[in-house]
This record gives sequence, C-alpha cells and structure tokens, in this order.
Amino acid sequence: MTVEISTQLGQIDVSVEVIETLAGGAALDCYGLVGMASRKQLKDGITELLGRDNLSKGVVVREDEEGIHVDMYIIVSYGTKISEVAHNVQSKVKYTLEQTLGLQVSTVNIFVQGVRITNP
Repeated sequence: MTVEISTQLGQIDVSVEVIETLAGGAALDCYGLVGMASRKQLKDGITELLGRDNLSKGVVVREDEEGIHVDMYIIVSYGTKISEVAHNVQSKVKYTLEQTLGLQVSTVNIFVQGVRITNP
C-alpha cells in the first residue's frame, strides 16, 4: 500500500513502511518512551520491547478520505506521567510526518502496552 502525494510536477508514492519508520523514529525521541511494543504479540498477552532496528514495528498506518491515521503501541518508563508522554508522542509524530512528507495526519492514536522500570 502506498500514500499518494500530488505536486505541481507530478505524483509521489510513499510506501506505508516509510511512514511507519518515520513515525517510530519520531516517537523514540520523546522523553518517557522506552520503546515500541509488538503488535503481533498482543494476542497472547506478551509484550516484547522492540529496539531501534525495528522502528516500524508497533506502528499501524491507515489512510482514508479524511487523511492519515496512525496507531502506535508503546511502552513507557515507570514514574512518568503516561498522559503527558502520550501527548508528546502524538505531537511529535504528527509534526514530523507533516513536515517531512507533507501529509495531512488526522489522528495519532496511542496504545500504552506496558510500563518498564529503567535504570537511572
């Protein structure tokens, strides 16, 4: 699946995997986010923390007539305010996708899959 961007000079097709990687990379820059959670392991209740080599994991991108919808499955650091971390991730991902690709991002939905104690 690709997202089409029309310009004056022609059309640009951006694959969903590129959008997922950009969104995952932007989210990992946010304070309080430990990592992304695997979507596939939600079925059996085991959440695996994914490192930087899997930036697109834990991110689902959907497109409809309203724009782009991004679902992010994250793990936050223990002791942080979860609502603030989620808001920061939403803002950073929306800003990054709009500035980098020029896409109209309608929603960034956050699914907190776990809390992890990190070493100070």
